[in-house]
Amino acid sequence: MQTEPVFRTAGPADVPAVVALVESAYRGDASRAGWTTEADLLAGRRTDEAAVAEVVARPDSVVLLAEADGVLLGCCHVERRPGAGYFGMFSVRPGLQGAGLGRTLLTRAETHAREQWGLTAMEMTVIEQRADLIAWYERRGYRRSGEFEPFPYGDERFGVPLRPDLRFERLVKAL
Repeated sequence: MQTEPVFRTAGPADVPAVVALVESAYRGDASRAGWTTEADLLAGRRTDEAAVAEVVARPDSVVLLAEADGVLLGCCHVERRPGAGYFGMFSVRPGLQGAGLGRTLLTRAETHAREQWGLTAMEMTVIEQRADLIAWYERRGYRRSGEFEPFPYGDERFGVPLRPDLRFERLVKAL
């Protein structure tokens, strides 16, 4: 195995591997090997091939990949929006979480938004109940906005909620 991952932009051929990685990092028993699991909050799928293919193909959108020896280790989606980049679909292989790859991938996403698109801020939405994840982002310079969006109950494209009080909080960081 390589000591340093290689970073690149995803293309259409990468979609199945990205879906598998995202699912493994967030849903089901496999996700419990890492700390980013949402398995206690949501069941069902986190994403699917159609949704990932759409963000890979969308203008002003990029899916960044981290690989070693052809194995996908991490990914994230960065999108140019008016005034700020949007960061999402952030996934690191569960057995590798906590080793610094996520921090490196986040930094690369921020650099892309700043250098490629001239953006001065990055934002994301995180499920409010994910206090550990929000704290991780805060340690990397993100601040809680106090702005919330309702969880899309009834739309299984976002998962099947296991509790009735889920909502998203917007986090923001100046780049």
